[in-house]
Amino acid sequence: MENKNKIIIATILFIAVVGILGTYVTYYAPSIGDTKQITDMVGRNVTVPAQINTVVATSPPTTNLIYMLAPEKLAGWNFKPTGQYMDPKYKNLTEVGGWFGKQTGNYETFISINPDIVMEGSSPLTNASDTVNKRQEKFGIIPVVAVLEVSNVTKFTKPIKFMGQVLGAEDRADKLISFYNKVYSKVNSTASKIPEDEKKKVYYAEGPEGLQTDPSGSQHSQLIELAGGKNIADVPIKKGMGMSDVSMEQVLQWNPDVILVGDPAFYKKVYKDSKWQNVKAVKEKQVFLIPQDPLNWFDRPPGVNIILGIPWTAKTLYPDKFQDLDMNSLTKEFYSEFYHYQLTDEQLDSLLNPQSS
Repeated sequence: MENKNKIIIATILFIAVVGILGTYVTYYAPSIGDTKQITDMVGRNVTVPAQINTVVATSPPTTNLIYMLAPEKLAGWNFKPTGQYMDPKYKNLTEVGGWFGKQTGNYETFISINPDIVMEGSSPLTNASDTVNKRQEKFGIIPVVAVLEVSNVTKFTKPIKFMGQVLGAEDRADKLISFYNKVYSKVNSTASKIPEDEKKKVYYAEGPEGLQTDPSGSQHSQLIELAGGKNIADVPIKKGMGMSDVSMEQVLQWNPDVILVGDPAFYKKVYKDSKWQNVKAVKEKQVFLIPQDPLNWFDRPPGVNIILGIPWTAKTLYPDKFQDLDMNSLTKEFYSEFYHYQLTDEQLDSLLNPQSS
């Protein structure tokens, strides 16, 4: 009888424990409809899906960061990359437009993709909170997550870390932060010691004629100063897309030591164009085309895609001071880890040593 009672008690206890465990598992088990709360970078509490699978962003700097950290979750480009060095499954994603420069996006286009979240991260923002609240009102039930400082080369760590957490890509975010810190600290520690009177005068040539530029203080030319150069463009900062018009007479007066070129069409003809023959940089063969396949290393947009441009700009301006920067190794590492593309030696050479006509 005593044994029978023990069995009954044990059975009751077992059923009770199973019931408790079942309740516990059911309560915490994730399901398709589960959500979580995050605090975005302007301090808003945002409810997002527990599992985020599709993401779009309202401007290119943020879109590029999504691609670099979690390409499988990117649902569309603000404008399609034109380069060759990108897997077609990423390159051929739909084009959604957005709000950047002179562009005004279409909310219906974004909504039609039905993303899990929309990331708002254009920078600098005049009022980030107002902008993201406006987006949220227009996007309705689709959560909008604000990201800050995605265009400031001195402050990339926080947005990279934040987006790595949101996208569930912490490991790749940590790798990108490590790469960024490595090249930034190396370049900054050397460039910051260059005496003012020894800094090279640099002109950033934009547009098909090379007669558009961005001055010191612009987000579009920030790598010049970081690398120890002196931006000689004496023009007011133009907001948004930038690209202030200048005259050939101004360029001749500035007489730069080095010209960094943003437009391949201009690079192909600069050495043959008679108007440019008396510019010091042209005479001394110090005109360099900025690599831009699949994304620009220097600008347009001025986002995390310019991280690789930090060592490139430094070594371009001061090859003797940065002999220990191995651009071959750094480029292959960056493309493999963050552009998800394995460069051949021939492709690497075409990026680092483009031919002018």
